[in-house]
Amino acid sequence: QVRLVESGGGSVQAGGSLRLSCAASPDTYRPACMGWYRQAPGKEREGVARIYLRAGSTVYADSVKGRFTISQDNAKKTLDLQMNNLRPEDTAMYFCAAHSNFCGSLAAGNADIWGRGTQVTVSS
Repeated sequence: QVRLVESGGGSVQAGGSLRLSCAASPDTYRPACMGWYRQAPGKEREGVARIYLRAGSTVYADSVKGRFTISQDNAKKTLDLQMNNLRPEDTAMYFCAAHSNFCGSLAAGNADIWGRGTQVTVSS
């Protein structure tokens, strides 16, 4: 059974940076695409960023464009999310997700494998 485990969350001040990582187990798992989603208390889950693993192409939510970068670290075999210039509104639980075969839209969020999440808190 495939598992996704996130790490790297924490608390920072506005303008700061954090880097999230997601490791898949087994590391031979090769989904069609992987991405990061977030959910703040009282809000709906939001697609943040996605990478199509074969093509390497990426998609971002408008709210994070120019600030967040999603990438694959082939050496560490992780999916990373570099978050710069963080804002208080980025505060949320961040989830790593994988689509084994069909990706759909980032907004749809219909991944078939989900991690348990890592908390990101940005203070003003």
